[in-house]
Amino acid sequence: MQTLTADEYTFLAELAKAYRDVHLPSIKQKSDWNPHLGVDALCFQHHGAEHMVGALITPCELWLVAVPDRNQLTAPLADILTLSLPSGAYQLSFEHLPGGYEFYKRAILHELGELESMQEAARLAQQMMSRLMQPAAESSA
Repeated sequence: MQTLTADEYTFLAELAKAYRDVHLPSIKQKSDWNPHLGVDALCFQHHGAEHMVGALITPCELWLVAVPDRNQLTAPLADILTLSLPSGAYQLSFEHLPGGYEFYKRAILHELGELESMQEAARLAQQMMSRLMQPAAESSA
């Protein structure tokens, strides 16, 4: 697995900040808003040549995120991306943020009210990504 570069980590931190700046006012209005949590992009890795895949934690939800490699783009991004991971196929929705940040996301977990810190959220994101990147369990007969 290819390690992310310093520039990619910087980009993901800036994407998380842009997401926070756009969405935090509405997130704070939700009944399930957890004031112990912030917004952070976590556990990203390259998924083929086209995307970085990881988790976006917010004070309300944990999102599966795919960030297209802008150097690979030959056409405008579609509204929906079907992302094939070892655990299965997931449909993600396109989002464009100020600053030119474009990515796909899908809420994986809602109601994060029991988490008491970003460290707990990071552990949850690691568990989620570990499960998503493992082949689906075969059913035993």
